[in-house]
Amino acid sequence: MLEPSHNHELPTIPNKRYFTIGETSELCAVKPHVLRYWEQEFEQLADIKRRGNRRYYQRHDVLMIRQIRSLLYEHGFTIGGARQRLSSSQVRAENSQTKQIIRQMIAELEDVLKLLRS
Repeated sequence: MLEPSHNHELPTIPNKRYFTIGETSELCAVKPHVLRYWEQEFEQLADIKRRGNRRYYQRHDVLMIRQIRSLLYEHGFTIGGARQRLSSSQVRAENSQTKQIIRQMIAELEDVLKLLRS
């Protein structure tokens, strides 16, 4: 497992729509039970339950988990402090995440366009 000060060494997030709790755990270097606990503590995290009540996370959830991990492990915030910090900066984060999702969608649409042209 990565040391808290090595959050920048986390693996890159694959270009997928949904991630299982195991995949998310590996991408964020956090154990699955910690993810389930954080879901209860942070309203920003909302997994999607499908097929057999299995948890799935979207890309923006993985990014949020990495942000929570950074606040708790690197910056030393408590759960309450991290929750407050995320709430106060949620508008900025939502704008940033929206921009990132739009960039990702544009890239995917450009790939589709290339396939259609060939």
